[in-house]
Amino acid sequence: MTATASESAAPQAFFDPYACDVPSTPYWEPAPQSKQDDYLLPPPNPAQRLDIAVGPRDRRRLDLHAALTTAGVPPQLEDREAIDHLSALPDSINTTIQRWIQHTTQAWSTAY
Repeated sequence: MTATASESAAPQAFFDPYACDVPSTPYWEPAPQSKQDDYLLPPPNPAQRLDIAVGPRDRRRLDLHAALTTAGVPPQLEDREAIDHLSALPDSINTTIQRWIQHTTQAWSTAY
């Protein structure tokens, strides 16, 4: 059996094109990290927050997206219909699905 890229034990290099100061440089140069540069944006102002509540179906949809992404299975564009149907189900069923995803991820990570 041949190993795919995700199954390979070889270390994978991570390249973040936004981490360098001048993106057009031909070599990768990490941006300097210091305590003063930790927050490039000012903290949000609570008074400027929008007073919009997320509906239960949208919340369940976002929770499913987050659970799948955390499990290492980011939803694809063609998964949208399935996630929409699942988020239409009651909270108890959605909680169960998320628990299954979390449990499967934990069992899989300890097995390998």
